[in-house]
Amino acid sequence: MTLMEAIDTNLLVRLFVRDDEAQANKVRDLFDRRADEEGALWIPDIVLVELVWTLGRIYERSRTEIRTALLALRGNATVRLESATAVAEAILLYEQGPADFADCLLVSKAAQAGCKSVRTFDRKMQGLPRVKML
Repeated sequence: MTLMEAIDTNLLVRLFVRDDEAQANKVRDLFDRRADEEGALWIPDIVLVELVWTLGRIYERSRTEIRTALLALRGNATVRLESATAVAEAILLYEQGPADFADCLLVSKAAQAGCKSVRTFDRKMQGLPRVKML
């Protein structure tokens, strides 16, 4: 049995932005080498949150472009997401409104944990399910 490898944010940024072609190719090679191994590359939730923040704030990618990147990771059989079900719901919430991806993931994970609501002062979260303003 081959062990999984965890993927850091900077690898995914290089893969999607391709601002350093040599590094982007190394990441692509890693994905290609592990392509026959389902779930071989583990991506934790924090890496997805950092990826979305970096793509949006640093590289000024649109929500649509970011959504496409998230869906590509989610649909890649080589990738195992830490919280695949919560991420799937968070992507749907993210594409529907102004809330940050991190907030969408928080709402999804809170529901999975059995929380009846998420309390916040963040007005961008108002339209998310189970969110209550304090």
